[in-house]
Amino acid sequence: MTITKSVTFIAKEGDEAKMKELLSAMVIPSKAETGCLFYEIFQYEKEPRRFMAVETWENEAALDGHKASAHYAVYKSSYEPYCDDKYSDELKVLG
Repeated sequence: MTITKSVTFIAKEGDEAKMKELLSAMVIPSKAETGCLFYEIFQYEKEPRRFMAVETWENEAALDGHKASAHYAVYKSSYEPYCDDKYSDELKVLG
């Protein structure tokens, strides 16, 4: 069963560029991971401090592999100083 998540980040005022850099660095290596079906980062045009990662994984094992990757560890240890808020939601594909 696939797993689709959205993760929203609100950058601290003035830290939009650093947040964009950190999140963008996740795209290419995440897409190369086994079991990654979709992985993109979006920045809201009307709210440039708001970013959203949307990701779909083949199964729980693929998501666990992602969370154990070196690039995930770099992101996880680096984003908090630039982030005001972060929350995630699991999404259900309709149709």
